[in-house]
Amino acid sequence: MTALPHLAYPRGADETQRLLDRLTRDPDQRAQFLTRLLGEAACRQLAIYPIPDGFKLSVVIPVYNERQWVRELVRRVEAVPLPKEIILVDDCSTDGTRDILKEFEAEGHKVVYQPKNQGKGAALRTGFEHARGTVIVVQDADLEYDPAEYLKLVQPIIEDRADVVFGSRFIGESHRVLYFWHYVANKFLTMLSNMFTNLNLTDMETCYKVFRREVLQGIKLRSNRFGFEPEVTAKIAKRRPKWRIYEIPISYAGRTYEEGKKIGLKDAFQALGCIIRYWLAD
Repeated sequence: MTALPHLAYPRGADETQRLLDRLTRDPDQRAQFLTRLLGEAACRQLAIYPIPDGFKLSVVIPVYNERQWVRELVRRVEAVPLPKEIILVDDCSTDGTRDILKEFEAEGHKVVYQPKNQGKGAALRTGFEHARGTVIVVQDADLEYDPAEYLKLVQPIIEDRADVVFGSRFIGESHRVLYFWHYVANKFLTMLSNMFTNLNLTDMETCYKVFRREVLQGIKLRSNRFGFEPEVTAKIAKRRPKWRIYEIPISYAGRTYEEGKKIGLKDAFQALGCIIRYWLAD
C-alpha cells in the first residue's frame, strides 16, 4: 500500500478539493486516510481495507432479455472501486438487449454471445471460461442485487479467511417484501441442500457467490439453468476443508414477475433434483 503524502488538515476549499480528488483517484490512499480517521477496527467493519497488488475481480453477468435494467446495472458495477473486468454473456436475448451489449463491447467490456438460449448455468460456464481475475463474482443482470456490496463480499477472501463467499438475503440486511411461497421454497431448498452437504448455509439459492479463481478451476459444472446454484454448492462442499466457505449478509430488491422475474416452480423442482443428483455423483 502506498504511503499517503502530506496528510495535513486542509486550510481552505481549494486544498480540501485537492485532497478529495487525490483520495478519489487512489483507493489505497483513501483506505489509509479513513483508517487513520476512523481506526482499523471500524474500517474493517465498514469493508474499508487496502487492496493487495495484483488483485482483480471478474464480474460475470449472464444476460437474457434485460433491456430495461442492464445499462444501469453495468453503470453500478463500473462504479465499484475495485480493479475489475466485466464479462457479459448474452443468452440469445430477443428484446433489444443485444444492441445495448454491443455498446458495452465498443467501450471495452468483454461480451460473449451464446449461439442458442441455454440458461443461466450455461451462460455462467461460458463467462467463467473468459474470466481472468483472481476472484470471480456472479452478478445477475437485473437490479435485485447491489454491486455496491462487492467490497464486503470479497473482504473474507482478501483477508485470507475464505475461498468461497455466499451473500445471504436472510441474515440481517434490508429486502423488498414480495412472495411468501418463494421464501418458503428458498428456505426448503437451502435446508435440503444443507442436509446433503452438511453445511449450515441460510441462502443456498442466492445469486451472489464469490470464488477464488482456483476454486472454479477445480470443479466441472454441468447444469444449464438454475440448477447451477445447488450444483456448485454440492461440489464445493465435497472439497472441504480445503475450501473455506463464508456467508455475508446482503440486501435484496426482488422483482415481481411483471417486472421480469424469470425463476418459477419448474426451476424449484429442477433444483430439488440437482441437490440429490450432484451429491450422489459428479
